[in-house]
Amino acid sequence: MTPTAIRRWSWIHKWSSLICTLFMLLLCLTGLPLIFHHEIGHLLGTEVEAPELPAATPRISLDRVMETAIARHPGKQGMFVSQEPDDDRVWYVTLADTPTSDKDLKQVAVDARTGQPLAEPKLDEGFMHVMHSLHVDLFAGLPGTLFLGFMGVLLMVAIVSGVVLYAPFMRKLDFGTVRRDRTPRTRWLDMHNMLGIVTLAWASVVTLTGIINTLADPLIDLWRSDQVSEMTSQYKGLPPPARMGSLQTAVDAAMALEPEMKIRFIAFPGTSFSSPHHYGVFLRGESPLTARLFKPVLVDAQTAQVTDSRALPWYVTALLLSQPLHFGDYGGTTMQILWALLDLATIIVLGSGLYLWLRRGTRTAENSRQAQPGSMPRGAPAQSPLLSRESR
Repeated sequence: MTPTAIRRWSWIHKWSSLICTLFMLLLCLTGLPLIFHHEIGHLLGTEVEAPELPAATPRISLDRVMETAIARHPGKQGMFVSQEPDDDRVWYVTLADTPTSDKDLKQVAVDARTGQPLAEPKLDEGFMHVMHSLHVDLFAGLPGTLFLGFMGVLLMVAIVSGVVLYAPFMRKLDFGTVRRDRTPRTRWLDMHNMLGIVTLAWASVVTLTGIINTLADPLIDLWRSDQVSEMTSQYKGLPPPARMGSLQTAVDAAMALEPEMKIRFIAFPGTSFSSPHHYGVFLRGESPLTARLFKPVLVDAQTAQVTDSRALPWYVTALLLSQPLHFGDYGGTTMQILWALLDLATIIVLGSGLYLWLRRGTRTAENSRQAQPGSMPRGAPAQSPLLSRESR
């Protein structure tokens, strides 16, 4: 690579890194507890624990589940009903003033076997809420989410340019070399380069999936305007139903269509995952992969007849696959620990890059001392900021 090309790539790497580093550090720091959100919830006592009952205990009707939840918050209406993939003993009912509300939401955890309310998880307070909001949108809604997506794009530029710059660097040193006998700045440069390459694949995957996740709202809106509008075209112009029918009957109709699948969540009419006239019943498979992929079934909220069911488009499928991969939710505790270690390594990479930039004045002074007679010929060409004389 020519000196001009190195300088160009170095400039790209430096400024793409500097612009996004503080935000990426924030995302790494907030993402660390999110990897273990269930475990932290247990430690804090915020996880819902279902009482032990015989495994064969029958499940109650979803209509009764809704009655229990609404009785806790009269005047509100259903938005979503969901279950954790690994626990069908609890229904989580989200209630709001209107189907499109984004404030003053309430959630009630209801025992799926007895119909008893178990807890009311707080949706807008607590340590994990703060971590999640900072990680997802900086408490700024969609603009904050899209801003973080742009920071992710800059990080990908920094990763690619860093790889380009690392190639000539490796011609001078063995892989993984950290020159502990040199100045602190040189040691940090070596550490920065080594950990950057070690975490390259992970950082690329997490960054790309993070960018995809920031597009969740626009992708769901695209799905609604594309497929959902086509699936419900016969209802166009009709007023929303004044009274909805049985939720359990609607779910039974959806399950009859796909008896081998399980319920992941149910969206009420008027929410972002349904239409004003339909329950959106989202079914999932049982394998590690298909458990993350949903099949929507739109059921008429009055007649409980299935209107349509289609596989999700590729862009929503990509979104669903990226979400658990981003937080290491695929492989249990082992993968969570691996994700956490790689997250910590990335924090060191980002922090060391910031340190190297802040210490650039020290490097200039060191280079000036090295330029005394006998140490280096006058007029020697300048090197890339990342490939200082000490690194050669």
